[in-house]
Amino acid sequence: MTEISSDVIRGYNDTMILYLLLNEPSYGYELSKQIKTMSDGKYIIKETTLYSAFSRMEKNGYIESFVMETGDGGKKRTYYRITEPGRAYYNEKCEEWLLTKEVVEKFIYEESNNGNN
Repeated sequence: MTEISSDVIRGYNDTMILYLLLNEPSYGYELSKQIKTMSDGKYIIKETTLYSAFSRMEKNGYIESFVMETGDGGKKRTYYRITEPGRAYYNEKCEEWLLTKEVVEKFIYEESNNGNN
């Protein structure tokens, strides 16, 4: 199975993370598991990549962090939630993706269309 190059997908890490935060707050490990599951194992986000994305997006006001105790003996965990500017940024990234996909698809050869678009 081919895995997705981190160079190719780097610009869309924020989009994936924000998508997962649209409905409820979450924490790093859970988000990385969800990304792996939703991509059918084709993309595994590295921990350093994930936490640098959190840091960058929090600095830009797209997410905010808060600490919650887990139910297992008072251990604390940092959760992240999307903000209104984060929702707007997510929508911009979705529009950007549609345009990017439209352009790049013109240069992708597929057996089924014999190179004709």
